[in-house]
Amino acid sequence: MFDVDKWNEILETLSKNKLRTFLTGFAVFWGIFMLVILMGAGNGLRNGIVKEFNDDAINSIWIWGGVTNIEYEGLKVGREIQLKNKDFDNISNMNGADHGTSRYNVWGATANYGAEGGSFNVRSVHPDHRILENTIISKGRYINESDLIEFRKVAVIGVGVVDQVYKEIEPIGTYLNINGIPFKIIGVFKDEGSEREEQYIYLPITTGQRVFAGQDHVNNIMVTTGDLNLEQSDKLTDDIKLKLAKSHHFDPADQRAVYVRNNNEEFQNIMNIIRGIKAFILVIASGTIVAGVVGVGNIMTIVIKERTKEIGIRKALGATPNSIISLVLQESIFVTSFAGYFGLIAGIALLELLGPNIDSAFFVNPEVDVNIALGTTLLLIFAGALAGFFPALRAASIKPIVALRDE
Repeated sequence: MFDVDKWNEILETLSKNKLRTFLTGFAVFWGIFMLVILMGAGNGLRNGIVKEFNDDAINSIWIWGGVTNIEYEGLKVGREIQLKNKDFDNISNMNGADHGTSRYNVWGATANYGAEGGSFNVRSVHPDHRILENTIISKGRYINESDLIEFRKVAVIGVGVVDQVYKEIEPIGTYLNINGIPFKIIGVFKDEGSEREEQYIYLPITTGQRVFAGQDHVNNIMVTTGDLNLEQSDKLTDDIKLKLAKSHHFDPADQRAVYVRNNNEEFQNIMNIIRGIKAFILVIASGTIVAGVVGVGNIMTIVIKERTKEIGIRKALGATPNSIISLVLQESIFVTSFAGYFGLIAGIALLELLGPNIDSAFFVNPEVDVNIALGTTLLLIFAGALAGFFPALRAASIKPIVALRDE
Protein backbone atom coordinates (compact mmCIF):
# COMPACT_ATOMS: atom_id res chain seq x y z
CA MET A 1 0.00 0.00 0.00
CA PHE A 2 1.03 3.61 -0.51
CA ASP A 3 2.62 4.80 2.76
CA VAL A 4 2.20 8.59 2.91
CA ASP A 5 4.31 8.96 6.03
CA LYS A 6 7.21 7.05 4.54
CA TRP A 7 7.14 9.15 1.35
CA ASN A 8 6.97 12.36 3.37
CA GLU A 9 10.00 11.22 5.34
CA ILE A 10 11.93 10.40 2.13
CA LEU A 11 11.13 13.77 0.59
CA GLU A 12 12.05 15.58 3.77
CA THR A 13 15.39 13.77 3.94
CA LEU A 14 16.18 14.63 0.33
CA SER A 15 15.17 18.28 0.77
CA LYS A 16 17.58 18.69 3.67
CA ASN A 17 20.51 17.94 1.34
CA LYS A 18 19.43 19.59 -1.92
CA LEU A 19 22.90 19.93 -3.46
CA ARG A 20 23.90 16.36 -2.64
CA THR A 21 20.58 15.04 -3.95
CA PHE A 22 20.92 17.08 -7.17
CA LEU A 23 24.49 15.93 -7.85
CA THR A 24 23.56 12.31 -7.13
CA GLY A 25 20.56 12.44 -9.43
CA PHE A 26 22.47 14.31 -12.14
CA ALA A 27 25.00 11.49 -12.43
CA VAL A 28 22.16 9.05 -13.20
CA PHE A 29 20.41 11.61 -15.44
CA TRP A 30 23.54 12.11 -17.51
CA GLY A 31 24.16 8.37 -17.83
CA ILE A 32 20.67 7.66 -19.16
CA PHE A 33 20.73 10.79 -21.33
CA MET A 34 23.98 9.74 -22.99
CA LEU A 35 22.73 6.16 -23.41
CA VAL A 36 19.65 7.39 -25.29
CA ILE A 37 21.61 9.88 -27.43
CA LEU A 38 24.33 7.39 -28.35
CA MET A 39 21.89 4.58 -29.09
CA GLY A 40 19.81 6.97 -31.17
CA ALA A 41 22.94 8.03 -33.06
CA GLY A 42 23.77 4.38 -33.69
CA ASN A 43 20.28 3.79 -35.07
CA GLY A 44 20.56 6.91 -37.21
CA LEU A 45 23.78 5.62 -38.71
CA ARG A 46 22.22 2.22 -39.36
CA ASN A 47 19.10 3.78 -40.92
CA GLY A 48 21.28 5.89 -43.21
CA ILE A 49 23.23 2.87 -44.42
CA VAL A 50 20.05 0.84 -44.97
CA LYS A 51 18.50 3.74 -46.89
CA GLU A 52 21.51 3.91 -49.18
CA PHE A 53 21.22 0.18 -49.86
CA ASN A 54 17.45 0.52 -50.41
CA ASP A 55 18.30 2.09 -53.74
CA ASP A 56 19.19 -1.41 -54.93
CA ALA A 57 18.25 -4.93 -53.89
CA ILE A 58 20.55 -5.96 -51.02
CA ASN A 59 20.66 -9.62 -52.10
CA SER A 60 22.08 -8.92 -55.55
CA ILE A 61 25.17 -9.34 -57.69
CA TRP A 62 26.16 -6.70 -60.26
CA ILE A 63 28.48 -7.31 -63.23
CA TRP A 64 30.31 -4.85 -65.51
CA GLY A 65 32.72 -5.43 -68.36
CA GLY A 66 36.28 -4.16 -68.01
CA VAL A 67 39.66 -4.28 -69.78
CA THR A 68 42.02 -7.25 -69.59
CA ASN A 69 45.22 -6.80 -67.62
CA ILE A 70 46.78 -10.26 -68.09
CA GLU A 71 47.85 -12.00 -71.30
CA TYR A 72 45.82 -15.13 -71.97
CA GLU A 73 46.07 -17.80 -74.69
CA GLY A 74 48.11 -15.48 -76.90
CA LEU A 75 45.68 -12.58 -76.52
CA LYS A 76 47.26 -9.29 -75.48
CA VAL A 77 46.31 -7.13 -72.54
CA GLY A 78 44.04 -4.13 -72.98
CA ARG A 79 41.13 -5.98 -74.62
CA GLU A 80 37.74 -4.54 -73.75
CA ILE A 81 35.29 -7.12 -72.43
CA GLN A 82 31.89 -6.20 -73.84
CA LEU A 83 28.94 -7.88 -72.14
CA LYS A 84 26.22 -9.13 -74.47
CA ASN A 85 22.70 -10.50 -74.39
CA LYS A 86 23.99 -14.07 -74.30
CA ASP A 87 25.95 -13.27 -71.13
CA PHE A 88 22.73 -12.17 -69.47
CA ASP A 89 20.96 -15.36 -70.61
CA ASN A 90 23.79 -17.53 -69.25
CA ILE A 91 24.07 -15.75 -65.90
CA SER A 92 20.35 -15.41 -65.24
CA ASN A 93 19.93 -19.17 -65.75
CA MET A 94 22.65 -20.15 -63.26
CA ASN A 95 21.70 -22.02 -60.08
CA GLY A 96 21.13 -19.49 -57.30
CA ALA A 97 20.27 -16.58 -59.60
CA ASP A 98 16.69 -15.47 -58.97
CA HIS A 99 15.49 -12.28 -60.66
CA GLY A 100 17.70 -10.73 -63.32
CA THR A 101 18.09 -7.82 -65.71
CA SER A 102 20.65 -6.26 -67.98
CA ARG A 103 21.00 -2.61 -68.95
CA TYR A 104 21.75 -0.73 -72.12
CA ASN A 105 22.24 2.93 -71.27
CA VAL A 106 21.86 6.09 -73.31
CA TRP A 107 23.36 8.99 -71.36
CA GLY A 108 22.17 12.55 -71.76
CA ALA A 109 19.28 11.84 -74.13
CA THR A 110 17.07 14.78 -75.09
CA ALA A 111 13.44 14.23 -74.08
CA ASN A 112 10.62 16.64 -74.78
CA TYR A 113 6.83 16.87 -74.79
CA GLY A 114 5.63 19.89 -76.70
CA ALA A 115 7.66 22.92 -75.71
CA GLU A 116 8.91 21.40 -72.44
CA GLY A 117 11.92 19.11 -72.25
CA GLY A 118 15.34 18.38 -70.82
CA SER A 119 18.33 16.07 -70.81
CA PHE A 120 17.84 12.70 -69.10
CA ASN A 121 19.61 9.38 -68.81
CA VAL A 122 17.82 6.43 -70.41
CA ARG A 123 18.05 2.83 -69.22
CA SER A 124 16.87 0.01 -71.46
CA VAL A 125 16.06 -2.90 -69.14
CA HIS A 126 14.21 -6.16 -68.48
CA PRO A 127 10.99 -6.34 -66.40
CA ASP A 128 12.86 -7.62 -63.33
CA HIS A 129 14.84 -4.37 -63.21
CA ARG A 130 11.99 -3.04 -61.06
CA ILE A 131 12.95 -5.57 -58.37
CA LEU A 132 16.69 -4.92 -58.59
CA GLU A 133 16.22 -1.16 -58.21
CA ASN A 134 13.34 -1.31 -55.71
CA THR A 135 11.30 0.83 -58.09
CA ILE A 136 7.83 1.90 -56.93
CA ILE A 137 5.20 2.34 -59.66
CA SER A 138 2.94 5.26 -58.72
CA LYS A 139 0.92 5.38 -61.97
CA GLY A 140 0.33 2.97 -64.83
CA ARG A 141 2.57 -0.08 -65.13
CA TYR A 142 6.15 -1.19 -65.60
CA ILE A 143 7.79 -2.80 -68.62
CA ASN A 144 6.67 -6.41 -69.27
CA GLU A 145 7.77 -9.35 -71.40
CA SER A 146 5.36 -8.50 -74.21
CA ASP A 147 7.04 -5.10 -74.54
CA LEU A 148 10.36 -6.88 -75.09
CA ILE A 149 9.05 -9.50 -77.50
CA GLU A 150 7.15 -6.99 -79.67
CA PHE A 151 9.86 -4.26 -79.51
CA ARG A 152 7.27 -1.77 -78.27
CA LYS A 153 8.22 1.89 -78.12
CA VAL A 154 6.99 2.43 -74.59
CA ALA A 155 8.60 4.19 -71.63
CA VAL A 156 8.33 4.44 -67.86
CA ILE A 157 9.46 7.77 -66.45
CA GLY A 158 10.43 8.98 -62.99
CA VAL A 159 8.51 11.63 -61.08
CA GLY A 160 11.46 13.96 -61.61
CA VAL A 161 10.94 13.74 -65.37
CA VAL A 162 7.22 14.40 -64.89
CA ASP A 163 7.92 17.51 -62.80
CA GLN A 164 10.30 18.93 -65.40
CA VAL A 165 8.58 17.96 -68.65
CA TYR A 166 4.88 17.46 -67.94
CA LYS A 167 4.36 19.67 -64.89
CA GLU A 168 0.56 19.60 -64.37
CA ILE A 169 -0.22 17.44 -67.43
CA GLU A 170 -1.16 13.77 -66.97
CA PRO A 171 1.69 11.86 -68.69
CA ILE A 172 0.11 8.38 -69.04
CA GLY A 173 -0.82 7.74 -72.67
CA THR A 174 1.13 10.68 -74.08
CA TYR A 175 4.13 10.36 -76.42
CA LEU A 176 7.50 11.58 -75.20
CA ASN A 177 10.10 12.32 -77.88
CA ILE A 178 13.47 10.81 -76.89
CA ASN A 179 16.23 11.93 -79.27
CA GLY A 180 13.46 12.69 -81.75
CA ILE A 181 11.76 9.27 -81.47
CA PRO A 182 8.27 9.09 -79.87
CA PHE A 183 7.71 6.67 -76.98
CA LYS A 184 4.33 6.09 -75.34
CA ILE A 185 4.36 6.70 -71.58
CA ILE A 186 2.90 3.66 -69.81
CA GLY A 187 3.99 4.33 -66.22
CA VAL A 188 5.44 6.72 -63.66
CA PHE A 189 7.75 5.57 -60.86
CA LYS A 190 9.24 6.73 -57.57
CA ASP A 191 12.45 5.51 -55.95
CA GLU A 192 13.23 5.21 -52.24
CA GLY A 193 16.96 5.57 -52.81
CA SER A 194 17.31 9.16 -54.01
CA GLU A 195 15.75 11.89 -56.12
CA ARG A 196 18.52 11.35 -58.67
CA GLU A 197 17.10 7.92 -59.48
CA GLU A 198 13.74 9.56 -60.23
CA GLN A 199 15.30 11.43 -63.16
CA TYR A 200 15.66 8.27 -65.28
CA ILE A 201 13.62 6.99 -68.23
CA TYR A 202 13.17 3.21 -68.64
CA LEU A 203 12.66 1.46 -71.99
CA PRO A 204 12.34 -2.22 -72.97
CA ILE A 205 15.91 -3.41 -73.56
CA THR A 206 15.14 -4.92 -76.97
CA THR A 207 13.64 -1.64 -78.13
CA GLY A 208 16.48 0.47 -76.75
CA GLN A 209 19.14 -1.70 -78.39
CA ARG A 210 17.35 -1.56 -81.76
CA VAL A 211 16.44 2.14 -81.76
CA PHE A 212 19.73 3.46 -80.36
CA ALA A 213 22.11 1.16 -82.29
CA GLY A 214 22.99 -0.95 -79.30
CA GLN A 215 23.18 -4.22 -81.29
CA ASP A 216 23.28 -7.00 -78.65
CA HIS A 217 25.52 -5.04 -76.26
CA VAL A 218 24.67 -4.42 -72.59
CA ASN A 219 26.44 -2.15 -70.11
CA ASN A 220 25.92 -4.29 -67.05
CA ILE A 221 24.01 -7.29 -65.69
CA MET A 222 22.34 -7.71 -62.28
CA VAL A 223 20.78 -10.73 -60.59
CA THR A 224 19.24 -11.29 -57.17
CA THR A 225 20.42 -14.23 -55.11
CA GLY A 226 17.12 -15.21 -53.48
CA ASP A 227 17.63 -16.98 -50.15
CA LEU A 228 21.33 -17.74 -50.63
CA ASN A 229 23.48 -17.08 -47.58
CA LEU A 230 26.70 -15.07 -47.78
CA GLU A 231 28.91 -18.07 -48.44
CA GLN A 232 26.62 -19.34 -51.21
CA SER A 233 26.39 -15.88 -52.83
CA ASP A 234 30.20 -15.65 -52.79
CA LYS A 235 30.38 -19.00 -54.62
CA LEU A 236 27.84 -17.75 -57.19
CA THR A 237 30.01 -14.65 -57.67
CA ASP A 238 33.04 -16.84 -58.37
CA ASP A 239 31.03 -19.04 -60.76
CA ILE A 240 29.90 -15.96 -62.70
CA LYS A 241 33.51 -14.82 -63.09
CA LEU A 242 34.56 -18.28 -64.34
CA LYS A 243 31.67 -18.43 -66.83
CA LEU A 244 32.51 -14.99 -68.22
CA ALA A 245 36.23 -15.85 -68.36
CA LYS A 246 35.43 -18.93 -70.43
CA SER A 247 33.07 -17.19 -72.86
CA HIS A 248 35.24 -14.06 -73.34
CA HIS A 249 38.63 -15.81 -73.19
CA PHE A 250 40.42 -14.06 -70.38
CA ASP A 251 42.37 -15.28 -67.36
CA PRO A 252 39.98 -16.01 -64.43
CA ALA A 253 42.58 -14.40 -62.15
CA ASP A 254 42.36 -11.11 -64.08
CA GLN A 255 40.64 -8.73 -61.66
CA ARG A 256 40.17 -5.98 -64.26
CA ALA A 257 38.61 -8.00 -67.08
CA VAL A 258 35.18 -7.90 -65.41
CA TYR A 259 33.96 -6.27 -62.22
CA VAL A 260 31.58 -8.31 -60.08
CA ARG A 261 30.08 -6.71 -56.94
CA ASN A 262 28.33 -8.86 -54.38
CA ASN A 263 25.95 -6.56 -52.49
CA ASN A 264 25.31 -9.35 -49.96
CA GLU A 265 28.93 -9.19 -48.86
CA GLU A 266 29.16 -5.41 -48.85
CA PHE A 267 25.97 -5.05 -46.84
CA GLN A 268 27.07 -7.72 -44.34
CA ASN A 269 30.47 -6.07 -43.87
CA ILE A 270 28.92 -2.65 -43.27
CA MET A 271 26.32 -4.05 -40.85
CA ASN A 272 29.09 -5.81 -38.91
CA ILE A 273 30.84 -2.45 -38.55
CA ILE A 274 27.57 -0.82 -37.43
CA ARG A 275 27.00 -3.56 -34.85
CA GLY A 276 30.54 -3.04 -33.55
CA ILE A 277 29.97 0.70 -33.26
CA LYS A 278 26.67 0.18 -31.42
CA ALA A 279 28.30 -2.32 -29.05
CA PHE A 280 31.07 0.19 -28.31
CA ILE A 281 28.45 2.91 -27.76
CA LEU A 282 26.55 0.63 -25.39
CA VAL A 283 29.70 -0.12 -23.37
CA ILE A 284 30.56 3.59 -23.04
CA ALA A 285 27.01 4.59 -22.11
CA SER A 286 26.63 1.68 -19.69
CA GLY A 287 29.87 2.70 -18.00
CA THR A 288 28.42 6.16 -17.45
CA ILE A 289 25.28 4.65 -15.92
CA VAL A 290 27.31 2.35 -13.67
CA ALA A 291 29.31 5.35 -12.47
CA GLY A 292 26.05 7.11 -11.62
CA VAL A 293 24.68 4.09 -9.79
CA VAL A 294 27.91 3.69 -7.80
CA GLY A 295 27.58 7.35 -6.87
CA VAL A 296 24.05 6.74 -5.63
CA GLY A 297 25.29 3.75 -3.60
CA ASN A 298 28.07 5.81 -2.03
CA ILE A 299 25.68 8.62 -1.16
CA MET A 300 23.25 6.16 0.42
CA THR A 301 26.11 4.74 2.49
CA ILE A 302 26.89 8.25 3.74
CA VAL A 303 23.21 8.83 4.46
CA ILE A 304 23.05 5.64 6.52
CA LYS A 305 26.13 6.74 8.46
CA GLU A 306 24.54 10.12 9.21
CA ARG A 307 21.26 8.50 10.27
CA THR A 308 22.77 5.75 12.41
CA LYS A 309 21.31 7.11 15.63
CA GLU A 310 17.89 7.64 14.04
CA ILE A 311 17.87 4.05 12.79
CA GLY A 312 18.88 2.81 16.25
CA ILE A 313 15.91 4.63 17.78
CA ARG A 314 13.58 3.14 15.16
CA LYS A 315 14.78 -0.36 15.94
CA ALA A 316 14.55 0.26 19.66
CA LEU A 317 10.90 1.27 19.14
CA GLY A 318 10.20 -1.98 17.28
CA ALA A 319 11.08 -1.29 13.64
CA THR A 320 11.90 -4.54 11.83
CA PRO A 321 14.98 -5.02 9.60
CA ASN A 322 12.67 -5.37 6.59
CA SER A 323 11.09 -1.98 7.25
CA ILE A 324 14.55 -0.38 7.44
CA ILE A 325 15.62 -2.07 4.18
CA SER A 326 12.37 -1.03 2.52
CA LEU A 327 12.88 2.60 3.52
CA VAL A 328 16.44 2.77 2.17
CA LEU A 329 15.61 0.91 -1.05
CA GLN A 330 12.58 3.09 -1.67
CA GLU A 331 14.67 6.24 -1.32
CA SER A 332 17.40 4.86 -3.59
CA ILE A 333 14.96 3.70 -6.29
CA PHE A 334 13.13 7.02 -6.15
CA VAL A 335 16.27 9.11 -6.70
CA THR A 336 17.57 6.84 -9.45
CA SER A 337 14.28 6.41 -11.29
CA PHE A 338 13.28 10.06 -11.05
CA ALA A 339 16.62 11.33 -12.38
CA GLY A 340 16.87 8.56 -14.97
CA TYR A 341 13.35 9.16 -16.25
CA PHE A 342 14.15 12.80 -16.93
CA GLY A 343 17.37 11.72 -18.65
CA LEU A 344 15.31 9.38 -20.84
CA ILE A 345 12.77 12.08 -21.70
CA ALA A 346 15.49 14.67 -22.37
CA GLY A 347 17.37 12.28 -24.65
CA ILE A 348 14.28 11.36 -26.67
CA ALA A 349 13.22 15.02 -26.90
CA LEU A 350 16.64 16.05 -28.22
CA LEU A 351 16.57 13.29 -30.84
CA GLU A 352 13.06 14.30 -31.92
CA LEU A 353 14.16 17.94 -32.15
CA LEU A 354 17.43 17.46 -34.02
CA GLY A 355 16.61 14.32 -36.05
CA PRO A 356 14.44 15.91 -38.78
CA ASN A 357 16.95 18.75 -39.20
CA ILE A 358 19.95 16.52 -39.89
CA ASP A 359 20.54 16.43 -43.65
CA SER A 360 22.97 13.59 -44.30
CA ALA A 361 22.88 10.64 -46.69
CA PHE A 362 24.39 8.32 -44.08
CA PHE A 363 22.54 9.54 -40.99
CA VAL A 364 18.75 9.25 -41.03
CA ASN A 365 16.09 9.33 -38.29
CA PRO A 366 18.20 8.89 -35.11
CA GLU A 367 15.40 7.32 -33.08
CA VAL A 368 15.17 5.13 -29.99
CA ASP A 369 12.56 2.40 -30.31
CA VAL A 370 9.97 1.45 -27.68
CA ASN A 371 11.82 -1.71 -26.61
CA ILE A 372 14.92 0.28 -25.72
CA ALA A 373 12.84 2.83 -23.79
CA LEU A 374 11.10 0.07 -21.80
CA GLY A 375 14.40 -1.71 -21.24
CA THR A 376 15.96 1.50 -19.97
CA THR A 377 13.06 2.03 -17.55
CA LEU A 378 13.52 -1.47 -16.12
CA LEU A 379 17.25 -0.83 -15.93
CA LEU A 380 16.59 2.27 -13.86
CA ILE A 381 14.46 0.37 -11.36
CA PHE A 382 17.05 -2.40 -11.08
CA ALA A 383 19.91 0.09 -10.79
CA GLY A 384 18.12 1.97 -8.04
CA ALA A 385 17.48 -1.23 -6.10
CA LEU A 386 21.09 -2.35 -6.58
CA ALA A 387 22.48 1.03 -5.48
CA GLY A 388 20.51 0.96 -2.24
CA PHE A 389 20.69 -2.76 -1.47
CA PHE A 390 24.04 -2.95 0.32
CA PRO A 391 23.57 0.30 2.29
CA ALA A 392 20.11 -1.04 3.24
CA LEU A 393 21.64 -4.28 4.54
CA ARG A 394 24.11 -2.29 6.61
CA ALA A 395 21.28 -0.17 8.02
CA ALA A 396 19.25 -3.29 8.91
CA SER A 397 22.23 -4.81 10.73
CA ILE A 398 22.75 -1.85 13.05
CA LYS A 399 22.17 -2.80 16.69
CA PRO A 400 20.06 -0.32 18.66
CA ILE A 401 22.46 -0.19 21.62
CA VAL A 402 25.40 0.62 19.33
CA ALA A 403 23.42 3.17 17.31
CA LEU A 404 22.25 5.04 20.41
CA ARG A 405 25.87 5.51 21.51
CA ASP A 406 26.77 6.99 18.09
CA GLU A 407 27.60 10.67 18.12
